[in-house]
Amino acid sequence: MKFSAIAILLVASLAATKCEVFFEEKFLDDTWQETWTYSKHPGKEFGKFVRTSGKFFNDEEADKGKWTCLNTCHFSLMSLGMMKSLQTSEDARFYALSTKFTPFTNKDKPLVVQFSVKHEQNIDCGGGYLKVFDCSLEEKDMHGESPYLIMFGPDICGPGTKKVHVIFNYNGKNHLINKEIRCKDDVYTHFYTLIVQPDGTYQVLIDNEKVESGVLEEDWDFLPPKKIKDPEAKKPEDWDERATIPDPDDKKPEDWDKPEHIPDPDATKPDDWDEEMDGEWEPPMIDNPEYKGEWAPKQIDNPNYKGIWKHPEIDNPEYTPDENLYLHEEVCAVGLDLWQVKSGTIFDNFLITDDLKYAASAAETVKNTQAGEKKMKEEQDEEERKKMEAEAKAAKPEDDEDEDEDDEDVAIPGEVEDAEGEHDEL
Repeated sequence: MKFSAIAILLVASLAATKCEVFFEEKFLDDTWQETWTYSKHPGKEFGKFVRTSGKFFNDEEADKGKWTCLNTCHFSLMSLGMMKSLQTSEDARFYALSTKFTPFTNKDKPLVVQFSVKHEQNIDCGGGYLKVFDCSLEEKDMHGESPYLIMFGPDICGPGTKKVHVIFNYNGKNHLINKEIRCKDDVYTHFYTLIVQPDGTYQVLIDNEKVESGVLEEDWDFLPPKKIKDPEAKKPEDWDERATIPDPDDKKPEDWDKPEHIPDPDATKPDDWDEEMDGEWEPPMIDNPEYKGEWAPKQIDNPNYKGIWKHPEIDNPEYTPDENLYLHEEVCAVGLDLWQVKSGTIFDNFLITDDLKYAASAAETVKNTQAGEKKMKEEQDEEERKKMEAEAKAAKPEDDEDEDEDDEDVAIPGEVEDAEGEHDEL
């Protein structure tokens, strides 16, 4: 009986701490075309996604590494094989693609939203974010105004916009974060991770490194302010905010007033000046070295200074705390709803879970991925450089031959005359 009781307690404890992966997509094969749905919302010209490894990627052998959940969860080792992902393929297009999964709630547990983005086209203007929805999403009609729960990920447009969006919907209104989070703007793969905790705190990570964190209530305007200015309070009429005042005993010196400009004493009238034609001659004006500017009395400390008046605050009667700012009762779908001027962005490694360690272990692969991508890109760039040099070298002899032909076409004067004489004889 004692052993049975211990076993029951152990099972209950494990059940209480069980972690779950609610959604995961790595596009390992073409079955994504059956589970993901393109929007057909009218009035939009939508682009298509293609499954590809991209122009440069990690070495195949390196991509065959294995990673697993590092806690007691039961996820098995996963052989990744050759990485393939979804890539935007048409310039100047909207993109709208989504998929649904078994609904869940994040009540009393963490919510982790994670995915990877690779702007290998060196994007100039376009989104790289995802949206999380409840079950009301109509996938075939998804568009920019479709209600969502969370919008998260990078957005780039020119040099002025390079940020990570973190937008939550609360009571039917979308709320943007009050902080500026800079996204990565290079051409390599990066993992973006959003963690929301039941205690109302959050973290944003890029490549497993924290770039922002805080409290939901403080960093989003979900609720009215706790305090407001007292509408009944008014600054007293005799409240003096002047730190200094003009010295009443200070007097302007009698010789202070001097003109700012005076006639140049060294100037002389030109000899050829004709007053009938040119008018009366006047010397040019110069700055007066004795000019002291406008006089003002010196400043002294104000004996009546009371400081800057602060408007008293009172408790806001419209403020009501909400301990469930973190909560989403129904999470059911994820989608890409984007506009891109220049296509080529690659999306992969979608993960929605309550298991922080599992998410971290998945994102740990990014360093190896980036190293492989950089290596391949450098090799490709070197190949391109050599190719261009070879093409330039091959084109050079032709240019020399053209110059030689041009030289042969240049006639010597004596030769021209002889040739013309011969023609006359004919």
